[in-house]
Amino acid sequence: MQQHIDIAKFTEITPTAPIAVNAHGGRAKCLQRLIRLGMPVPDTVALSFATVRDIASGQLPDINALIGQFGENPLLSVRPSSQDPDWGGPGAILNIGMTDERHAALSKTLGAPAADALYRRFIQSYAVEVAHLDPDSFDTEDIGELLDAYEYEMDEPFPQEPERQLTDVLRSMARAWDGTSARLLRQAKGAPADAGLGLVVQEMALGVGPGESGSGVIQFVDAATGQPQITGRYLSQSQGRDAVTGESGAIYLTRDPRGPSLEDLCPDIFAALIEHGKMCRSRLREEMQVEFTIQAGALSILDAVRLPRLARANVAIAVALAEDGIISQDEAVLRVEPRALPELLHQQVDPRHRRDVVANGIAASPGAATGRIVFSSRAAQQSAAREEPCILVRRETSPEDIRGMHAAIGVLTERGGMTSHAAVIARGLGLPCVVGASTMRLNRRDKTLTAMDGRIFREGDIITLDGTRGEALSGEAPLLEPAIDGAFQTLLGWADAARDIGVRANADTPAEARTARAFAAEGIGLCRTEHMFFDEQRLTVMREMIFADSAGERAAVLERLLPMQRADFIALFEIMRGQPVCIRLLDPPLHEFLPSGREGIRDLAAALNLPIHDVTRRIEALSEFNPMLGMRGVRLGIAIPEIYDMQARAIFEATVESSQDGAPVVPEIMIPLVSAKREVELVKARVDAVAAAVRVETGTDFTYSLGVMVETPRAALRADEIAQNAAFLSFGTNDLTQMAYGLSRDDAGRFMGSYVQQGVFAEDPFHRLDIDGVGELLTIGAERGRHGRPDIVLSICGEHAGDPDSIAFCRAVGFTYVSCSPFRVPVARLAAGRLAIEDRNARNNPA
Repeated sequence: MQQHIDIAKFTEITPTAPIAVNAHGGRAKCLQRLIRLGMPVPDTVALSFATVRDIASGQLPDINALIGQFGENPLLSVRPSSQDPDWGGPGAILNIGMTDERHAALSKTLGAPAADALYRRFIQSYAVEVAHLDPDSFDTEDIGELLDAYEYEMDEPFPQEPERQLTDVLRSMARAWDGTSARLLRQAKGAPADAGLGLVVQEMALGVGPGESGSGVIQFVDAATGQPQITGRYLSQSQGRDAVTGESGAIYLTRDPRGPSLEDLCPDIFAALIEHGKMCRSRLREEMQVEFTIQAGALSILDAVRLPRLARANVAIAVALAEDGIISQDEAVLRVEPRALPELLHQQVDPRHRRDVVANGIAASPGAATGRIVFSSRAAQQSAAREEPCILVRRETSPEDIRGMHAAIGVLTERGGMTSHAAVIARGLGLPCVVGASTMRLNRRDKTLTAMDGRIFREGDIITLDGTRGEALSGEAPLLEPAIDGAFQTLLGWADAARDIGVRANADTPAEARTARAFAAEGIGLCRTEHMFFDEQRLTVMREMIFADSAGERAAVLERLLPMQRADFIALFEIMRGQPVCIRLLDPPLHEFLPSGREGIRDLAAALNLPIHDVTRRIEALSEFNPMLGMRGVRLGIAIPEIYDMQARAIFEATVESSQDGAPVVPEIMIPLVSAKREVELVKARVDAVAAAVRVETGTDFTYSLGVMVETPRAALRADEIAQNAAFLSFGTNDLTQMAYGLSRDDAGRFMGSYVQQGVFAEDPFHRLDIDGVGELLTIGAERGRHGRPDIVLSICGEHAGDPDSIAFCRAVGFTYVSCSPFRVPVARLAAGRLAIEDRNARNNPA
């Protein structure tokens, strides 16, 4: 027996009805706004989240009273109304109230074809969506066969009471919202676990029958670009969204040489739709997609939703609305998610393209590229020399692969995580990169890649790499070009005006510095000098230095590297003129500059004119069990001080030369991997001595600042002592996360997906800053650093610096700036601007 509640738990949507998004959902609220604007919306009733929850548990509103809201013998539709339209919901059910009796009556007034269409649609929808029967059993046009199929499957006739029909529809939709699959899908889109569903019950505008009748959808800007453009379709004798779901006979809306249009067929209705669209834009302050029905020449607006759009269109729409005075500049900034910006900065796989995925991995660097597979850096360089785009595929990359990565247009690795070598370098270069693609198998000897479905790809085969989604696709996929246009620049300018934290770039080469400058970075926060040594000519000299037998021999070899380093720094200072450049002294262990394969060892032996066994022995002597915790960073600078001496001299000589034609350059020198105050004192003494010598030799005075890269937990804990000899502390959150967790950032990708899935970590800590653990180290380091030196400059320069949540943390702790890879600078600028605006709004409008 159906249980009814005496008090009707539904609300007729009128201009003054108490309809709220957080109680009735976005669709209900939008329909009320359309009604307030005087649009021809059919009578509609809203059921609240609470009512729908009651329905799911078996407690129904007064169904007879609900139907009575619409007069005698109405035909109704039911649509979902979630708080956010992106959260989805069950599909709409149309023509509720169709019975044998109603079918016979409508056959006389509308004609048999129209009545059949209405009844057929309802039977099929009810059978499949409400009764959950096999769709194949209802794939017929004959009404009698549909009714017989229902009775056969259900052992009862098709329900002939409108009250029963509406009850079943409401209950089915309410329970569908609570289903496991639906809950997981909406949570993946950001919905809270307890998100509610509202329902709207609306009188049908039939769209079938005599006179001009039909349905359509219209939008007023292009969903891909955001530029003004009327698009959509209209289909005579149809309902719902039939016009845009592939039904034959749909026509264009505007006049078109390819065929008839709604503008020709019903010019007055077309003109009314244009006016309704303008009103939606100006009064609802958004670009909407409008669903409409024509019944015997009369227009009804059934619904309007925020236009689904690509990220580039969203930017263009937000900026256009602000420039037209419809929304504020601050609101335009708030309407664009920072994480969507990478879609504008790089080529992307056209989302309309069918994807033939051959490998899945971690989306380490966004963008897309199509090229031929190569399995070595040498092959990548040869491919680039032939001007053939290539994708470098490796088990994992090492510093030896730098030249190959420069030559490739994308990088795919079987191993690695978000802060692995391949990921960090690819982000700096702006290359699409997928790492940790463990679903594929590489055979370097046979030069083959075996896909997850068993297909074999050979060197030279074409694939498309999608670094935004972490996939490799077979063949050549169509790509969308970047959209760094006027709207993009305008939006970021508005964000810059609001933000209160600086944004710098990590840049190691002139090309990266130019990219950083183009994206309006406020300087270089991290220049990793080791990446300057992997040019073929420099690498040979660097290896000679490593093989030198004494300090004097090392210094002599380093003299040959000095002019090269000086030229590097001059180029960076010129590109970033007027902005700070923070240069990190050499950090990696020396073995990274040496070859590991037989061919590389033979080449090195020939270049140094040494026996192969001597070269092999020296490489083995330099190898370490755990090189990331071995002789690297400041330890290298103290054990082999000639290296830092050469780099300091190169920096200061470049400073003198670059300051001659403009404002004085003030370089920032950063000591990596510090753990103790005494390390800083030792390096500082030598750097100061080199500075003094250069001043005397050049007769030129200059200033510089010396700081520390805080990458070890001990450095964070002893920051008060370390800060006494440092002008700045820059937290390297890649290594700090690695050491805090005891995780290898190169290997964690193998199990990180399982850890996140099982809730061990909420997110990969190399991808999103661990606020509770690593964040506490940052907070302690910042507080103690300020205690040791009140004017200390604080920043982070790991990959977390481009993550919006991490930037929020840095603002809260009081950091001066963040520094991220060049292509993440726009993301950081927008995120910082949004955070400042949200804080200001919260202060001005306290709850």
